[in-house]
Amino acid sequence: AEYQIFFMQGGASLQFSGVPMNLLGEKKSANFLVTGVWSDKAASEAANLCKVNRVWTEPPKQYYSIIGADKWKIDPEAAYFHYCSNETINGLTYYDFPYSAVPATMPIVCDMSSEFCSRPIDVTKYGLIFAGAQKNCGPAGNTVVIVRKDLIKKEKIMKITPSIMNFEEVNKASEQMLNTPGTWSVYVTGLYVNYMNKFGLKHFEDLAIARSKLLYDAIDSSSGYYINKIDPKFRSRQNVVFQMAKGEAAEKKFFAEAEKAGLIDVSGHRSVGGLRASLYNAMPIEGVEALTKFMKKFMDENKQARLTFTFSLGFKKKKKKKKKKK
Repeated sequence: AEYQIFFMQGGASLQFSGVPMNLLGEKKSANFLVTGVWSDKAASEAANLCKVNRVWTEPPKQYYSIIGADKWKIDPEAAYFHYCSNETINGLTYYDFPYSAVPATMPIVCDMSSEFCSRPIDVTKYGLIFAGAQKNCGPAGNTVVIVRKDLIKKEKIMKITPSIMNFEEVNKASEQMLNTPGTWSVYVTGLYVNYMNKFGLKHFEDLAIARSKLLYDAIDSSSGYYINKIDPKFRSRQNVVFQMAKGEAAEKKFFAEAEKAGLIDVSGHRSVGGLRASLYNAMPIEGVEALTKFMKKFMDENKQARLTFTFSLGFKKKKKKKKKKK
């Protein structure tokens, strides 16, 4: 299969509308596997344009794992199947997507924004991939869209689709520009892609594994002081989300002391709270080492304070037994 690569504006979020506008054709619905905040946003946006079939019919309030494909309720008449490979806010990654669970003629659409260019992928498994460049392969302002050429058809595109979002129109960009593109962000993306090509994506995958393992090991060896609730096989290498057993007050103290130690922005997303460390390609292993050392120091100091408090106040005076009256 042949693919076309577009550099578009509007962030990956614009493709939440752009994809259905370009792929629905005469179809009335699209399948969505919702596994966290971003796939939920994509499904909600698409619902303005078509019927959305959420294949996970009874999702949990918090996403700590992903339901097996044997329990999906797929609409066989839908135009495409959408999922998000890495949920940044929830801290889950779908590493081994079960492609065979999706009807062979149904294009698979993947929002890869937060793990794009962090590991090798088989592009031929997908009808369309989109990703904001700003996580792993460039600055904000450039959105990479990789679309199978046979899907770029005039009859598939909704009439209300703006020209700047119309894949057929954008495909003519080499002859006729629709507007001035974000040249700086495209240029910097090119520079970084050239840099990555010197090493290959397997190199960056190995780095991602090493970084995330270091942090997950620190969490898992803390005897419950730090907690990661994600099913181990779905733990994200890009966004490590965790909590502290001692609660929100301890986390606020952690943020304040971490910032003094030069560790910036380790708070979790406001919708889920807790802590989050984003370990994208640009993060050196030394940054993770600094974080894990701080975590150990913070735990030791605050555990000791709690133990001292317990020791000094934990012994109760024995009450004198009252003499029974005869």
